[in-house]
Amino acid sequence: MFPMPTQKKYIGIIPARYASTRFPGKPLAIIQGKPMILRVYEQATKVLDTVYVATDDERIFRAVHEFGGKAIMTSPEHSSGTDRCAEAIKLVEKELGEQFDVVLNIQGDEPFIEPRQITLLMECFEQPQTQIATLVKVTSLAEDIFNPNRPKVVLGLNQEALYFSRSPIPYVCSKEKEDWPMAAEFYLHIGLYAFRKDVLLEITRLPQSFLEKAESLEQLRWLENGFHIAVRTTTYDSFGIDTPEDLARL
Repeated sequence: MFPMPTQKKYIGIIPARYASTRFPGKPLAIIQGKPMILRVYEQATKVLDTVYVATDDERIFRAVHEFGGKAIMTSPEHSSGTDRCAEAIKLVEKELGEQFDVVLNIQGDEPFIEPRQITLLMECFEQPQTQIATLVKVTSLAEDIFNPNRPKVVLGLNQEALYFSRSPIPYVCSKEKEDWPMAAEFYLHIGLYAFRKDVLLEITRLPQSFLEKAESLEQLRWLENGFHIAVRTTTYDSFGIDTPEDLARL
């Protein structure tokens, strides 16, 4: 087991839906003899005592129980994994008769997530003012910086997120674009989140915001509404699987 911050009660929730437009049935895709959702679950349980898969599909629910994991059925109407986590935590607390302080939203399509990334987020909540936490990774690769599918983040001196964008930020106005990677520090967003439970329930009741719609990044809703996002830097990159082609490359 990896060392785990004490005092607060943590739960990992892995949102997993079957009806992905680009890769239907993705959580059950086999990677070296194991379904993807099992690989994510195994990595999460190296750190967390309580982990649940939150799904809207009986096939995923059955698969999790078959490998000895815990799963909860949620609504098929959710538009994001964050919304699914908010419903799941209420259902799990009712099922277990327990209360949790911090909810970790663990991506169900990243089968090789590093346990240390999870503990990095948990350590943020040793500071009582932490509301939300996420991870970034420094990059100097132009293919990342200029790729709109790899969101970037700019940070304040207090290691909180100032803004997220699909555009390369910061804009380095004194240099040619080919020189940007070496002229500034660029942070890629790693899409792993942890929330104080009351904050999770509050942000999922907020209406979509202008910036969120413009960039198609839900975390901008939280910033627009005055929530603070603590950020920690990891040296590990995530390898998300969005399409069958991603799986073939892996």
